[in-house]
Amino acid sequence: MERNCFKAGEKAPDFSLFDQNEKEFKLSDFKGKRVLLSFHPLAWTGICAEQMKSLEKNWKEFEELNTVAVGINVDSIPSKKAWADSLDIKNTRFLSDFWPHGKIADLYHIFREKEGFSERANIIIVGGNTARSEA
Repeated sequence: MERNCFKAGEKAPDFSLFDQNEKEFKLSDFKGKRVLLSFHPLAWTGICAEQMKSLEKNWKEFEELNTVAVGINVDSIPSKKAWADSLDIKNTRFLSDFWPHGKIADLYHIFREKEGFSERANIIIVGGNTARSEA
């Protein structure tokens, strides 16, 4: 039987990716905070744009809840930068899981090999543990 998600309380795999501003994001740097990994299939699509604008709109509320919310998908850093600029995203980090293609989505068991992108999913990391829910 293939396992396709984490259960609440399981340890989250650490990872490091770069955001749209070429700044490194390392999950383990956020111990003591909640981290919301908001996976979206592809940039430049309507539903994904609304998902990312929602993160930006609620940025202050996330901060008040000691939560770092990031968007993550398989698009390249230059594409993520252009997309963030086009959406007027100033605070939310867009992480690039471009190369190796979809490695982090695969690590979290949500990479769709046939399509070449991740599922739409929100994964909340708390104190090194993970719980998963679909958006």
